[in-house]
Amino acid sequence: MAEIGIHARALAGLPKDHAAIPVWNSEDWYFEDFVIGDKIRSIRRTIAEGESMMFNSLVMDHHPYVSDETFAREEGVFGRRLVAGAFVFSLGLGLAATNCLNSFSYGYDRLRFIKPVFIGDTIYTIRENLTKEVHNLTMGKLRVSYSVYKGEGDLVLYAEHLLTALYRDPAPFAAEAQAKMDAKAKARA
Repeated sequence: MAEIGIHARALAGLPKDHAAIPVWNSEDWYFEDFVIGDKIRSIRRTIAEGESMMFNSLVMDHHPYVSDETFAREEGVFGRRLVAGAFVFSLGLGLAATNCLNSFSYGYDRLRFIKPVFIGDTIYTIRENLTKEVHNLTMGKLRVSYSVYKGEGDLVLYAEHLLTALYRDPAPFAAEAQAKMDAKAKARA
């Protein structure tokens, strides 16, 4: 399993002795360091009323299921207000995201809101490396799952994150990368 929180990386403007200290939640992983099947689990986090309403206000989501207590309690299917799915998605990914300095978001697939999340629920996330493939001459592409749970293991959200990661040494991937790029160019022509 890749080690988390042990990598130091010099940054411009820092004294040398400060730059030698590992940065919290910031990794220096390259494509070669991602191991298929590796999993990490986040800490738990309880979703509070204020932050849920703040998110709703920031993104202008004022659907009665997330912002109208009376409607949700008296007319809603669940009998109480929901936490907006986009907020659960953001929190869930943030709980297990690492700030890898060599990877870049490529998109998300298979986002599913499986069960409702309510104000006061406590969530946690399990992240798993699913696949990796050569992408181009400088980066490979990864697929990572995020499974967000509440309570004692009820799955509430699932998503797959596509990301690219720099090769530490591009040479072993060069021939396959060039063949892929040539095939894509030929398909477009």
